[in-house]
Amino acid sequence: MSIQVNAIRSLFPILHQEVNGHPLIYFDNAATTQKPVAVLDAIQNYYEKDNSNIHRGAHTLADRATRQYEETRESVRTLLNAREAAEVIFTKGTTESINLVAKTFGSKFIQKGDEILISTLEHHSNIVPWQMLCEQNGAILKVIPITDSGELILEEFEKLLSNKTKLVSIVHASNALGTINPVKTIIAAAHAVGAKVLLDGAQSASHLEVDVQELDCDFLAFSAHKLYGPTGLGVLYGKRALLEEMPPFLGGGEMIREVTFEKTTYNTIPFKFEAGTPSIAEVIAFKPALDFIFTTGKKQILAHENDLLDYATGILRDVKGLIPVGTAPEKVAVFSFNIQSMHPYDVGQLLDAKGIAVRTGHHCTQPLMRRLGLEGTVRASFAVYNTRAEVDVFVQAVSKIASLKNK
Repeated sequence: MSIQVNAIRSLFPILHQEVNGHPLIYFDNAATTQKPVAVLDAIQNYYEKDNSNIHRGAHTLADRATRQYEETRESVRTLLNAREAAEVIFTKGTTESINLVAKTFGSKFIQKGDEILISTLEHHSNIVPWQMLCEQNGAILKVIPITDSGELILEEFEKLLSNKTKLVSIVHASNALGTINPVKTIIAAAHAVGAKVLLDGAQSASHLEVDVQELDCDFLAFSAHKLYGPTGLGVLYGKRALLEEMPPFLGGGEMIREVTFEKTTYNTIPFKFEAGTPSIAEVIAFKPALDFIFTTGKKQILAHENDLLDYATGILRDVKGLIPVGTAPEKVAVFSFNIQSMHPYDVGQLLDAKGIAVRTGHHCTQPLMRRLGLEGTVRASFAVYNTRAEVDVFVQAVSKIASLKNK
């Protein structure tokens, strides 16, 4: 079954506008995806009809809000094929989810001299929390190198693994290059030496079918706003046994069972990690975003995005002066590039003048850019509502920019 792109585009109001006198072409989906009208309606409906705090109220509004909130948790469980909804924790985003693991699992189970493995491909949010942990407890951070095409060197990863390795925290799909890492192989190898594995799923959750039971990852983090949902909402999946052993992340309401001045006992998971009033409207509005994904079909979405990536790659490789960045054979729908003798920001500005939204810069991956010898790149990233016709306009604009600089 092929994607009915026009029908899908009709669900996204923001796409139907002009920017700088041109129809908007939105190719910045790796940063954030646009929201279908059902998500916008759900936010408004909550505040108009159900606005109430959850879990603790005894009145009808609180009951309705709580039920909707927990229905979203069950939908996330379905998305990931987690064993139970209690393994799904709501956070502010991928960044907070990773920090939660660093502050709780890390503080309890990673000690001086222990080792944490990350890769050269990581987003800053999967680097800085581990650096902070290592500064605090004397653990050692080690980095898996990559090839010039942006693929992990698995032989080097295997050399880095040892009985000192306590955690491998690795991106599933690179936000800067699109590279899909062989995470199932990595997870099995890490488990063989007794290490746990966290997957940064900020990109993979939106593009790939992610089955946490089949992968056997210990943790997985992602953000709702990259899956057609609201901003300010993230998910941390964790295996029950680990979550139960980890101390709380924040202290306050909801995460407690009983409080006295002498001692506090903590709530069960997932509530132990959800202190205070959460992003209720955003959680409730995430369900229609997931319903959109389920109805459209993950396989169909992936096939459509891959078609756009293959189509764009095939045409753009013939543009004189264009330098592709990140050429791994297994990628999500991200095309990063530079134009010879031009700064990425200038290319982005020229594309914006044509109504084409792309991302420019280091993409929160400065160590990766240094490894590649670059200041940054121009990144075009595709989603289910994008079309080949938009790619054609984009390629024409890139070709004109390149020709002006490379005459």
